[in-house]
Amino acid sequence: MSIVPAYAELHCLSNFTFLRGASSARELVERAKHIGYRALAIADECTLAGIVRAHESAKKLGVHLIVGSEIRLDDGLTFVLLVENAKGYTALCKLITQGRRNAEKGNYHLTRNDVCDTDGLLALWIPGTNATPEQGRWIKRQFSECAWLAVELHKGPDDATRLRDLMQLAQASDLPAVAAGNVHMHVRRRRALQDTLTAIRHRTTVAAGVGHLFKNGERHLRRREALTKIYPRALLDETVRIAARCVFSLDQLRYEYPR
Repeated sequence: MSIVPAYAELHCLSNFTFLRGASSARELVERAKHIGYRALAIADECTLAGIVRAHESAKKLGVHLIVGSEIRLDDGLTFVLLVENAKGYTALCKLITQGRRNAEKGNYHLTRNDVCDTDGLLALWIPGTNATPEQGRWIKRQFSECAWLAVELHKGPDDATRLRDLMQLAQASDLPAVAAGNVHMHVRRRRALQDTLTAIRHRTTVAAGVGHLFKNGERHLRRREALTKIYPRALLDETVRIAARCVFSLDQLRYEYPR
């Protein structure tokens, strides 16, 4: 009987990513605990609004919670930032604050020039459709040995080709690759709600906005047995190594009163 490898989900959105995430932090943490994940990163888009609730649930259940955030720059470059230590938490808070201050309420705006303080942060590049090695090399320059290319596969008809292309892109960008899920819900049956949220975000109906919807319900916290059939073992093992580096906890925060 083969042993199911350990896994840590490093790219997960909660319902604090408004009109994208369809599950609460508590539901996500409970699901991660139930299916035996080594760790879970809550990485809502340019916000830490849900991280306290996630921390409370994770602490109660004994789940290793990684603090993170998904960031999309003005040129479309997208990556997930994971907090490795207290310095990283400070750097992430500053970046999120800068992005929110640069835009009207409810939005954010960040450029490559804004990504300057990366001490204590790990970066997972989420390649877009037109991703280029130049983008990956920029990530590499900014984060040095703290950067990876995230391989996100969702049982599409071209998964084998996509895996090959992403591995080639990682090599051309001088980045190691790691598995990730781009999770938007804790279980598959939450897809109807996620589709509805997507339609609302695009100001259309579910039927008329089918082109904006995910092709299937794979963006949930999948069982490790299923992940072994999708990803090479090395990419799953890398998730655990990254998670082990993320030692920061909200319990480390203390008030620092003015002198």
